[in-house]
Amino acid sequence: MRFVWAVAAFVLAAVMIATGIAARTVFQGPKIETSAVEGSGTTAYTLIDGHVLNRMPGSQTLRAAQEGTIFAAYGRTDDMKAWLADSEYTAVTLGDDGSVDSAVVAPTQTGADAEPAHRNPAGSDLWLDEFEQDDILIQHLQLPDTMSVLVATDGTKPAPAEISLTWPLQTSTPWAGPLIVGGGILMAVGVFLYILGLRRLRRSRGPRRKALPPLPETESIDLSVSAADKGVISAGRAQKAATGRRRGFVIIPVLAVSSLLFAGCSADAWPQFGGTPSPTPTQTVVDPEGAQSPAVTPTQADRILSRVSTTVAKADEKKDGTLAATRLAGAALAERKTNYTLRGKISTEKALPAVPATGVELVLPQAYEGWPRTVMLIAEHKSGDKVSSTMMMLAQQDAWSPYKLAYSGQLEAAKLPEVAPAYVGAAAVQPDSSFLVMAPGKIAAAYADVMDKGDKSASAGAFDTENDVFLKGVEAKRKEQVATFNKTASKTGSLAFAAKTGSQKPVALATLESGAIVAVNVDETETVKPTNKDAVIKLDDNPRVKALTGVKESATGFTTTYSDQLFFYVPGVGAGDAQIRLLGYASNILGAKVVSK
Repeated sequence: MRFVWAVAAFVLAAVMIATGIAARTVFQGPKIETSAVEGSGTTAYTLIDGHVLNRMPGSQTLRAAQEGTIFAAYGRTDDMKAWLADSEYTAVTLGDDGSVDSAVVAPTQTGADAEPAHRNPAGSDLWLDEFEQDDILIQHLQLPDTMSVLVATDGTKPAPAEISLTWPLQTSTPWAGPLIVGGGILMAVGVFLYILGLRRLRRSRGPRRKALPPLPETESIDLSVSAADKGVISAGRAQKAATGRRRGFVIIPVLAVSSLLFAGCSADAWPQFGGTPSPTPTQTVVDPEGAQSPAVTPTQADRILSRVSTTVAKADEKKDGTLAATRLAGAALAERKTNYTLRGKISTEKALPAVPATGVELVLPQAYEGWPRTVMLIAEHKSGDKVSSTMMMLAQQDAWSPYKLAYSGQLEAAKLPEVAPAYVGAAAVQPDSSFLVMAPGKIAAAYADVMDKGDKSASAGAFDTENDVFLKGVEAKRKEQVATFNKTASKTGSLAFAAKTGSQKPVALATLESGAIVAVNVDETETVKPTNKDAVIKLDDNPRVKALTGVKESATGFTTTYSDQLFFYVPGVGAGDAQIRLLGYASNILGAKVVSK
């Protein structure tokens, strides 16, 4: 009867295991789904909407084929549509019935260059990431439905017509695991029953020997081995050999069962009980409801800064102001151009500090989906044993323009105000805002007044002058220049200083304490005039002014202008007696001219 149950267990185990394996192989179905994207074959760009990318759950694989270089990039859908606003492109969207539709979209506006849009999409600061491959491009993605993918070549040739998307299918087989494991256990039971049956059969048919009579007590024991004894020993050895074979026979099915157990251990081969837990929202320091998306991501900011640094470094090397203007603006550009002029005429003139390419420690993007956009960066860099940090304000004027560095200065503050994380961003503060202790548009003029009048200025109490290293440096420099000037020219000339609001507009981003980080531009002037009609001002000890004016002396005098880029923390109106605090600065010569009569 044990053999009958063993055979039944073997048969049932084989059926269960075969069914489980079949469920994981021949009956499982395809593991991926591929959908062709129909391009027009005539437009230079194909935009695949995020809803098309997410028509199936999970990641996406983009495949595009065409002879030559193929370009692909992804970013926010609204940003990509803004970049394509002056172009004709093929829009790939998801229909109401779930179908993938393609249509040619006509231009809706004119770009910044007022020319038909056939620009190369490679290198745009709008893209969160971009890829290029020759002849065939395969890229694995995992994008939300708020992002889209742009496929093109060089912006002039038609975009690849052979495009497809592939998604992995969630093909679970919840009973494959139980069937395989259950079949393995049942097979082990069958093996056990079979062994019991063999054991019973051997016992029922084996030889039966009578027990040997006991030896007489007076009879000596013969230690020699008789032929019958040899037979008994041989039988014992045979029994041990048979036992060894049975043990080996038992090991084989155990290993087989173990391999079957591992075959069904993946998560999708088992039934899931209790359902999928619902995600709970993560608490943030800022309520993002109704807020706009941040202008850039940290990864995007790293790439933008690297591009700015590379371009400015090339411009510095060539002393090329036109090239510098592609990545610099405002006071940062004006100071650089002056430096190029001086370096072209004075061999000992040093270049301005390089724009750091790496080491971004803080990213504060403006939470704004329109233009212009602003982002503040702080990057740490090392020069020998010295470690310093640079504060920067970069702005993008429209969807087609690159980000340009407008403000840059060395960070001096030991502690920064608390700001929102990069994934939330900050609101831009208007120049006339009444929510700060001083409107951003008034800070430059107020600070310039403090520079000229010191404690006598009406605005002195609004600034933390005690810890202002820049202000102390300006006071010390002016005193030193006056002392030097008075040694030789106090009776024949005059030296005057003045500060005023610079030409660069202020930029302000809100902080978490209802304050703002504000960047402003102040121009300082030094004017030297003769007070005697027979006296002249010579430039023997001032090669910079000589190089910028092109003269060696003047009977009317000279005015030298310095540009100051200043970063402040401005508290909110509810901060009590909190003062405006300097965070960082940069100061460089801007220009020089002969005083008019």
